[in-house]
Amino acid sequence: MGESYGAYVIGRDEEVIAHITSANIACGFHGGDPIVMRHTVRLAKGHGVAVGAHPGYPDLMGFGRRNMNLAREEARDYITYQVGALQAFCNSEGIELQHIKPHGALYNMAAQDPDLALTIVESVRDFRPPPILLVLAKSRMQQLCERAGVRVAREAFADRAYNNDGTLVPRTVPGAVIKDTKQVEQTVVEMVKESKASSIDGGQVDLGRVDSICVHGDNPEAVKIVTAIRSVLSTEGVRVAPLSEFL
Repeated sequence: MGESYGAYVIGRDEEVIAHITSANIACGFHGGDPIVMRHTVRLAKGHGVAVGAHPGYPDLMGFGRRNMNLAREEARDYITYQVGALQAFCNSEGIELQHIKPHGALYNMAAQDPDLALTIVESVRDFRPPPILLVLAKSRMQQLCERAGVRVAREAFADRAYNNDGTLVPRTVPGAVIKDTKQVEQTVVEMVKESKASSIDGGQVDLGRVDSICVHGDNPEAVKIVTAIRSVLSTEGVRVAPLSEFL
């Protein structure tokens, strides 16, 4: 959320916010700006939604979805800078920063690059109080968090297709972004109740424990998707809550 900036509007945050419990808010590098950051923090606070920082690569033109080759210290400082900015807005509005969720290419690369994953884990551990770190379920970063004593939320994606190895299908591949709400409903029930997901070629991916379901705010069907997810989880007897309530 909060990925609009300047004259550019991205997503339908005011409609999505009513159906979620935790929000990943852009920090100005891939999207967002100071005005939007404060507005989104206030929006979340007003709806009782927990706030998380969504730091990404310094790539506004590519929306943070292009791979970058950064030195460890560069990556660490970019993360610290962005999270610190959002944390300042949280402090100003009288709420806590619940979690950190890396964005786009930073997130996907860290799921496979142990050095980058360790850099992110170390960055999160430096904040006080240490926030929860959202990571791809059963990824290498999850293992690093558990070893480092960082609180971790294992994340699955409602609107993205999976490869057989549990990674996300690149957005350049047809079918990588899911917009059909019926497919999303079936997928989410499997993820939450059976800890699995179907891969793009019909296989099964073992996700292990799933703590959080992600929906992208820039998905044109985001409002329909989050509404459908809340409805189907309620029907299945699953209660949703901010991460800090159960982690």
